[in-house]
Amino acid sequence: MRTFRPFPQQNTRIGLLGVAFDENSSYMRGAALAPQRIREAFFCDSSNQWTEDETYLGADRIFADAGDITPSQADMPIETEQAAGRLYEAGLKVMAFGGDHSVTYPLVKAAAKAHPNLSILHFDAHPDLYDNFEDNPHSHASPFARIMEAGLAKRLVQVGIRTINGHQREQANRFGVEVLTMKNWQDVFNINFDSPLYITFDMDCLDPAFAPGISHWEPGGLSTREALSVIQSLQANIIGADVVELNPTRDPLNVTEMVAAKVFKEIAAKMLMR
Repeated sequence: MRTFRPFPQQNTRIGLLGVAFDENSSYMRGAALAPQRIREAFFCDSSNQWTEDETYLGADRIFADAGDITPSQADMPIETEQAAGRLYEAGLKVMAFGGDHSVTYPLVKAAAKAHPNLSILHFDAHPDLYDNFEDNPHSHASPFARIMEAGLAKRLVQVGIRTINGHQREQANRFGVEVLTMKNWQDVFNINFDSPLYITFDMDCLDPAFAPGISHWEPGGLSTREALSVIQSLQANIIGADVVELNPTRDPLNVTEMVAAKVFKEIAAKMLMR
């Protein structure tokens, strides 16, 4: 099987990290299988390694792969932050493959240490702003409450949201989160980011018709084309990103991992522009 070159590599641009972890999932397991599946989809001969702006991602000195970590629930926050931190310390931008969405909190902690004054663009069906979901403050439904209360981002913009409830609306107001629900999703094309940007892409931001390999099927989401258009329209210095919540056990045809690889490719292309 073809693989990315391992970290460390001299003069590379983007460090890759897999976080094979799903113990903070509230509904079903399976997202821990995703990191290797995304790598396999990237190299699948059914597609190629070119992006839509004609960037060739198979060229030398683009990616250095730190491999996967498989932490326990207790150790996941510190192990993930440290693993991502090593990549930032090497001067790389960072792309992580989850895993459930709880991995984003320590990934953002590492990003914020390297790049203060961070902004976050969050693609998701869910706001993930619960203060303490099902007695687990580190649930995959809570990472952005932890991120914002820790002051790790000056700005959080959420796209694709279609499940917000009263508690999470209160949390959004408390933290000043810009929630662009699906009925207003096109507003994202009018947003500019004037500080380093971190993108977190939960695969369930997409309608399950386009991405069935997710744990939480929530109809009414973005199409693959719409999500890619948002990414491609960004004018920002993207310093870090993650693709999370792919659950391969829900998609026996492997369609969703190909979509995840496509999202990875288009985010990487934008990262390489600055």
